[in-house]
Amino acid sequence: MSYVSEAAPGRPNEDFVAAGPGWVVLLDGATEPDGVDSGCRHDPAWLVRRVGGQIAARLALEGGEPLPDLVAEAIKVTGEAHTATCDLENPDSPSATVSLLRRRDEVVDWYVLADSPIVVDGGGIRVFRDDRVDRLPSYTPESVRRSRNSPGGFWVASTRPEAAYEGLTGEVPVRGLTRAAVLSDGASRLVERFDALGWDELIDVLDEEGPRELVRRTRVAEARADVRPGGKRYDDATAVLVRF
Repeated sequence: MSYVSEAAPGRPNEDFVAAGPGWVVLLDGATEPDGVDSGCRHDPAWLVRRVGGQIAARLALEGGEPLPDLVAEAIKVTGEAHTATCDLENPDSPSATVSLLRRRDEVVDWYVLADSPIVVDGGGIRVFRDDRVDRLPSYTPESVRRSRNSPGGFWVASTRPEAAYEGLTGEVPVRGLTRAAVLSDGASRLVERFDALGWDELIDVLDEEGPRELVRRTRVAEARADVRPGGKRYDDATAVLVRF
């Protein structure tokens, strides 16, 4: 297993990654828009460390609990840590994606909440990604606020433990798997935004040249790209390669 996590230039890293024998945890914090009051004294980097650390601690115990249960409990415990100081009812509270990979005997469990993808290679490339955020009718701050953690919208790790059960999850047999990638959307941009690589090429770069080379190529593409209105030129980039 190898990985790298690099902040966008000039900004704190709002991604979180942890790994242990047979498991990976990756969270990607949502950057807060300028001028939006989250009702929280904490930033997305705090949230991902807290929620991600709680999930990692539970995976390390190897209890075999369903992955949505682990995520729900991590969100619950994190909420309890700051309910006395922050408005957890604010719909703009800090939030994050969650992506998990866990080997359990002869299967690999996967889980994705929001748009940080998992790519597995074994008899072909398969991509597990929650694309509901891509299908919103509008991306104004008001529309996103109404859609976040709401039926018909999209779901993220924030203040509501029940959001964990809206994630996508499944399992694949270990037999035939050769490798897998767990990515923040800042590390999947060469495929999803810039159309510079296919998923098979992205995992080849990770495997043959390493996660740092994938991030380097992403930074080059970001520097050359046109920036969408309201978009970010650079993003935090976290990439994990797992070999089986």
